[in-house]
Amino acid sequence: MKIGVLGIGITKFGERWDQGLRDLLLDAQLRALNDSKIDSKQIDAIYTGNMIGGIASGQLQIGSMATENLNLHIPSIRVEGACASGSIALREGINAIESGQAEIVMVNGVEKMTDVSTEQITTALMGAGDEEIEGFAGLTFPGLYALLAKAYIHEYDLSRETLAEVSVKNHFHGARNSYAQFQSEITIDTVINSTMVANPLTLFDCSPITDGAASIIIANEKIAKKMNSEVYITASALATDTLSLAKRESLLELKAGRIAAENAYKQAGITSKEINFAEVHDCFSIAEIYAVEALGLAKRGEAGKLYDSKQTYFDGDKPINTSGGLKACGHPVAATGIKQAVEAVTQLRGEGGKRQVPNALTGVTYNVGGSGATACVHVFKKMK
Repeated sequence: MKIGVLGIGITKFGERWDQGLRDLLLDAQLRALNDSKIDSKQIDAIYTGNMIGGIASGQLQIGSMATENLNLHIPSIRVEGACASGSIALREGINAIESGQAEIVMVNGVEKMTDVSTEQITTALMGAGDEEIEGFAGLTFPGLYALLAKAYIHEYDLSRETLAEVSVKNHFHGARNSYAQFQSEITIDTVINSTMVANPLTLFDCSPITDGAASIIIANEKIAKKMNSEVYITASALATDTLSLAKRESLLELKAGRIAAENAYKQAGITSKEINFAEVHDCFSIAEIYAVEALGLAKRGEAGKLYDSKQTYFDGDKPINTSGGLKACGHPVAATGIKQAVEAVTQLRGEGGKRQVPNALTGVTYNVGGSGATACVHVFKKMK
């Protein structure tokens, strides 16, 4: 697979009282078009990831919104896969090109989450879990990931300080990212002593409620070469697991993530050792630990060693979440997967500024829906 990246665009993430759902989407679309140097009429299809537009904005027909924004009448589809909606939309765009149905595709992710109450957002997000088993019992996603955290800590003796280092590192990167929601550094004490949400996870272990949008324009290899594209997507893999934690084979790994990663590496013809950086799904700090192991960047139970030795910073051996991750950059759920792609392209172009990974040639994005029920992995490569 060789899918070229023509352009990327992203809005500022945060509490965006100045822009609604349509405005955020248009902003990202126009930024990607400007970056690509193509005309909107060259786009053959649009795929837009969105999870909670119906609940948070009363808007479900987002496919038509995306084409209306650009005055187009081409195929345009809303894609939903919980918090993995953006990456699944990207995968659908890739499939359209690979099948020959399209040559140039725009893929978006957008979410407007701050216009309704925290209780409404919490209920909406729980739609990514098992409503009959977990929702009925009163569980929310902080509780589900707290269960994963307790299982992992019990089995592998992960220290509270090491878990907190995930958030500390991501805020360090977020402080160097102009579109991040939170742009200030924090300490381990800040994380540990913040308000308890679901033991052992405190407020600073949790990603925030966020508004934002991101877009990427991709093309087949022939057009990409003509446009002198530097960055290509060389793999796209999707895997699933049970909705509920209760039905999982094990709580000590995210099986869907591991399978998706293995399939992506096989497609790209690489091993985990060749990855220079990764953008992963840290909706909660423990989720990043699971992601690192699912991607094969550490053996099961040993991811904490990377954080204790500070290897996960942008200039370390295993850079993770140079964007600031979901924790510091923000988590407008369906936009997250495309944000990860934008960061991967930014790094491979050498445009990461104060968070630039040295000599980056290969990056991977890892986006999760629910508590690991869906996992989508993409491999990005800079072609010399």
